[in-house]
Amino acid sequence: MKNPTGTSETASSNPPKKRIGPITFFSQVRAEGRKVTWTTRKETMVASIMVVVMVVVAAIFFYATDSVVKLAVGFATGIWH
Repeated sequence: MKNPTGTSETASSNPPKKRIGPITFFSQVRAEGRKVTWTTRKETMVASIMVVVMVVVAAIFFYATDSVVKLAVGFATGIWH
């Protein structure tokens, strides 16, 4: 792939990253975890309830759509009793 200057970039043009040990890695992970803005219990509950409601609405919609299509195909093919 060409960069804006018109020269080709290769994987070797990037300097190799320094490897770190597992202790340093996990301490960095912990430090980053402290920076995260975590949701409150109330926000989590509201979001979870919204997801459940939307899943139920989607299930009802797809059930109704499937029933209508099944009925239409049954009438069109003469299989419907």
